[in-house]
Amino acid sequence: MQITAKMVRDLRERTGAPMMDCKKALSAADGDVNGAEDHLRKQGLKSAAKKKDRETAEGRVFAAIGGESRRGHMVGVACETDFLAKSDGFVEFVSQLSNHVNNLDPDGVDDGQRPLQQQNWQGEGKPVGEVIQEQVGTFGENIRVTQMVRLENGSGRVGAYVHHDHKQGAIVSVTTEAAPDKAGEALKALCQHIVVFSPSYANRADVPEDALEREREVVADSDEVKSKPENIRDKIIEGKLSKFYAGCVLTQQPWIHDDKQSVQKALEQELGKGSRIESYVRVRLG
Repeated sequence: MQITAKMVRDLRERTGAPMMDCKKALSAADGDVNGAEDHLRKQGLKSAAKKKDRETAEGRVFAAIGGESRRGHMVGVACETDFLAKSDGFVEFVSQLSNHVNNLDPDGVDDGQRPLQQQNWQGEGKPVGEVIQEQVGTFGENIRVTQMVRLENGSGRVGAYVHHDHKQGAIVSVTTEAAPDKAGEALKALCQHIVVFSPSYANRADVPEDALEREREVVADSDEVKSKPENIRDKIIEGKLSKFYAGCVLTQQPWIHDDKQSVQKALEQELGKGSRIESYVRVRLG
């Protein structure tokens, strides 16, 4: 069967594999697209080991929320090129892996589970690690699962946001009595804030005591404080520490949509008094 340029192009768009590999696979499969994909997978297992140390600066972040917004997950999968990251085949694979994370709670997402690489891929009887290696061969690029997270909150809601470049996102758990629809929009905005401002801690109580003491010592030893009368130094130090909190603590940061109020105040305004950020994770590729 004659292998046309369109057939090669279609297989490349479907799998993300290099053009010459697609042409060889189609020739080996006598023009059968499914057979060509199988051929690419088999060849991939042989070549995956050679690619495992290659740099992966591109990729895709996926997120999903379920269970009336009581739970959610986010996964980041890295590859070598932007072309592959945007290909239908890679996007579909990351989507399937995202569903796997949602269903099986990989190790590192919830304690006590088998490591991701050892888990059974969608009931097919093969480990996830082998499937990933097959994809490495099919796509012709190194692929790594860089981050996985799953959050649950039986007394609140979980929300997520993936940035338009699909290379970064955030997921957050908030204790609140707000309905799923109302919470969803508010938590999406909160996750956008997290992506932009990259806080280090969720709440003031999360700041390690040693980090706080170091900051206090730096402030107390500054010329600005030393030049003031002793009776007002403590007040100045506390003011400086408030700015420290506003820089690194999520609840204390100026709200992305209104910098005249804090994130905590904006959150309570949207979701009700007593709403509390329990945890969050920022996922970023590259």
